[in-house]
Amino acid sequence: MHPRLVTTSFLTLYTFGVLLAAAYMSAFGWMVRGARRAGLDPDALASLGAWAIVGALVGAKALLIVRSIFGGSMSASDLWSMSTLTSAGDFYGGFIGGLTASALFFWRHPAVPVWRAADVCAPAIALGQAIGRVGCFMAGDDYGRPTNLPWAVTFTDPEAARLGGTPLGVPLHPVQLYESAACLLLFFILVALGRRTHRDGEIIVAYTLLYAVARFGLEFFRGDADRGFVFGGWLSTSQFIAIVMVVAAIGAIGYLRRRRSA
Repeated sequence: MHPRLVTTSFLTLYTFGVLLAAAYMSAFGWMVRGARRAGLDPDALASLGAWAIVGALVGAKALLIVRSIFGGSMSASDLWSMSTLTSAGDFYGGFIGGLTASALFFWRHPAVPVWRAADVCAPAIALGQAIGRVGCFMAGDDYGRPTNLPWAVTFTDPEAARLGGTPLGVPLHPVQLYESAACLLLFFILVALGRRTHRDGEIIVAYTLLYAVARFGLEFFRGDADRGFVFGGWLSTSQFIAIVMVVAAIGAIGYLRRRRSA
């Protein structure tokens, strides 16, 4: 759509970078707000957010690069664009990177209650995704499969093809907006669940389960080949990770129930 927000003789401001920053700041703000409501130290949650954001940025780009290298779809000249804020990384890479960084934070700060803090983070993650996927759409990244549906979008900007490999002049599913809408709905669901009586850990588990199910289905509308495939192409990399996350969420539900009855 509009990969570049501002272009001058000395500066190019990419739309994705601006919206990614807005996504992280919105998620960060919601975490601090949620910390007060949950009776947690806002400064501790702010520190957790900073750790998670750095881990997510590193993880998202790392998995995208590894996936592209093994898929044979990345040349040496592509490495620079992947290392900047011109296009998205892999969300599950960011999720794993964020989890790893968060685990290190909790290890260094054992006084912060893990499950309650994770519950505060859950809607913040969904909110950040909802904004970030609009950035993907504007950049033409993570594009959809060809379709003749009335709401199909056609990319024409050569920058979209350069950054994300988007086919130009072809009507595509706006799968980025599908995911943005799904994450926004998930955000409202998680907020509603958080305002009801619940046990610590139930909100983050609900996020993990619901997002994994949504992402598995959304992958069928994706058209970008560099997202990776496993089992001879039967599943995309994200679908495989989604299955793992569903299994992990079900295991976490069992753990929380056993802890409740103990």
